[in-house]
Amino acid sequence: MTDTNTPHQQLARALAQRFQRFPTVEAIALGGSQARGPGDSQSDIDLYVFSLAVIPLSARQALVADMRATRADLNLQFWDLGDEWYDAATGIEVDVIYWEPAWIEGQLDRLWRQHQASLGYSTCFWTTIRHARPLFDRSGWFAALQRQSEQPYLEALRSAIVTKNHAVLRRVIPSYAHQIEKASRRGDRVSLNHRVAALLASYFDVLFALNRVLHPGEKRLVEQAQAQCARLPAAMAEQVEAVLQATCATDGNLVQQVHALLDNLDDLLRQEGFEERTT
Repeated sequence: MTDTNTPHQQLARALAQRFQRFPTVEAIALGGSQARGPGDSQSDIDLYVFSLAVIPLSARQALVADMRATRADLNLQFWDLGDEWYDAATGIEVDVIYWEPAWIEGQLDRLWRQHQASLGYSTCFWTTIRHARPLFDRSGWFAALQRQSEQPYLEALRSAIVTKNHAVLRRVIPSYAHQIEKASRRGDRVSLNHRVAALLASYFDVLFALNRVLHPGEKRLVEQAQAQCARLPAAMAEQVEAVLQATCATDGNLVQQVHALLDNLDDLLRQEGFEERTT
């Protein structure tokens, strides 16, 4: 069980008390390792602020100034709208993500009702909502959404994730394996790095879906798979490590390691009743 009296948890609650004063804020939840555990001294605070409208930047600047920061980067829009800073008193990195309630409802609708897969990380938003720790819930909206997130893994979604991500591993012409082979022949190591990362994203998406496990996110995927997945490809951890090592090497062994990794995944898929022609 996550300790709720750590400096991270105390700071998260203090921030929630500040953000809930904005009338457009519907809910606030703590995510990441501080909600699910185990966090460590390097962990940041992932605070999700669900707001019906964008909180004015001037108001957010005033909040951060009042809370005191050693460094702040506000109004970041590279991914989602967010603010990040380092708390002066504790040195903790704070990552505030602003989501509209309707937007996250739409992301979950794609999974729960439309059964739409992504290329990698298909069920990460589902994971975020299911495991987030609510700190403020003005009308009970977040509690209702979290209750929906407790539903069983959807078989139609499982099939869609496996089908979409398995095909792009090496079955179709523009597959990641094929692009890795071409980049290897060219000696294009930047392209190799890019394609290996994409291949592993889809590989783990298949693996978690196959086991009916919600995708845990981008960190510690080998450890997460070993801890949560009952069925794993043979030598999964060793083969992932071999692919990563070969990506950095110049001995031309990467293509062989990639195919060995995918061969064992295919063996597991066949054992689970998935045929290559249908994926």
